[in-house]
Amino acid sequence: MNKESRAKLAGKKKIFVLDTSVILYDHNAFENFQEHDVAIPIQVLEELDNMKTGNDTRNFEARSFIRLMDGLSRKHLLNHWQPLNGTKGCFKVIMDKKTGSYDAEGIFGDAKTDHRILNAALALQAENPDKRVVLVSKDICLRLKAKALDLNAEDYETGKIKNLDELYTGITVINKQTDKFITQLKKQPIITSEDIPVRNGFANHFYQLQGKQKTLSVFYSMQTGTFEKVEEHPVFSILPKNPEQAFALHALMNPDIKLVTIQGNAGTGKTLLALASALEQRREYRQIYVTRPIIPLSNKDIGFLPGDVKSKVDPYMAPIWDNLKFIKEQYADDEKMQAKIDELVTNDKISIAPLAFIRGRTLTKKFFIVDEAQNLTPHEVKTIISRAGEHSKFVFTGDIYQIDTPYLDAESNGLSYLIDKAKGHPLYAHITLQKGERSELANLANELL
Repeated sequence: MNKESRAKLAGKKKIFVLDTSVILYDHNAFENFQEHDVAIPIQVLEELDNMKTGNDTRNFEARSFIRLMDGLSRKHLLNHWQPLNGTKGCFKVIMDKKTGSYDAEGIFGDAKTDHRILNAALALQAENPDKRVVLVSKDICLRLKAKALDLNAEDYETGKIKNLDELYTGITVINKQTDKFITQLKKQPIITSEDIPVRNGFANHFYQLQGKQKTLSVFYSMQTGTFEKVEEHPVFSILPKNPEQAFALHALMNPDIKLVTIQGNAGTGKTLLALASALEQRREYRQIYVTRPIIPLSNKDIGFLPGDVKSKVDPYMAPIWDNLKFIKEQYADDEKMQAKIDELVTNDKISIAPLAFIRGRTLTKKFFIVDEAQNLTPHEVKTIISRAGEHSKFVFTGDIYQIDTPYLDAESNGLSYLIDKAKGHPLYAHITLQKGERSELANLANELL
């Protein structure tokens, strides 16, 4: 197809062919293509059928989509175009007829279902020369194969951050302040918005006023309409090593803030600060619940590991135990406090468990920490927060540039999505940590390698 033909088709009604990866990312995906038609290859239904059993989020997404298809079909046949609700286009299930210009299985081999999905899209393209057929997939390699076969391919854009460089950081640095002005503010018991006339459109936000020799860190609280001075005080014997960590601790310790996100490179102290804050406030909550998504290694889930559930999960939770051990080491001369921390673990006051165990629960009066949240989808983050009961606090930590799941990236992961969507809410605060504090050697890796 030449450039002129492509240009003519660009403005016409399109047909989007959805890959399995899109459905597992968002089971409502087919409703997000406006007036355009949406097609599902029959192989996608087969793959979803194989994934419908289990308690992982992808199993939930598969089951939800299958139920939606059942509701859409009613008494109709799915291999004919069926209208979707409202002003949306039509929907159908397509077969992998080899009627296109290329045979994906002949070129790439027949070992993968992906190649049959490609053939289904190619057949649809051959049957609809007057429409632009686009394969939508979260799988980069599949998109590249499609383009090699002269088939349009795109990523699923819903839930992606449009401009990652402008992602909310939670901090504004105000330079060129006089030392006299900063000294005057430090002496005031209450700092109002008239004293610091800043307007950035965000509800809860941190500011750092920079003078020639003096600085002042403050937090604007929407609850009070005033600025709170941010002091670098230790929390459960963990002393913040830079102003950013002090900001994070301030948000974590603020009872008016129910949702906190902390984003930063490895070694910036995200998990340690969250865990220390939880322990400091342990009397305010029934339980401290710490979790992280389990990312299978070599495509094997925890069922392939030997032992009971605890022994299967512990290798994935080792970084959390390491942080708890570090906190205990701060009380090397206080055997009573060390015994208290051990008692909290023994009595399940501190619970460290995988995310799969929370579905269907109402989490009331819990300090809930989700580590490595960048490996969650936006839908998974929504599912977790929707579990929140009264008097609970939820904390999400992670590095959006360190993704371990194949179908997520810095723009589409759940942590980036949450930061972008929650900013400005009176119950929410965010801080991006920049400076690594693990060691000089770890900083070398982050900066040079």
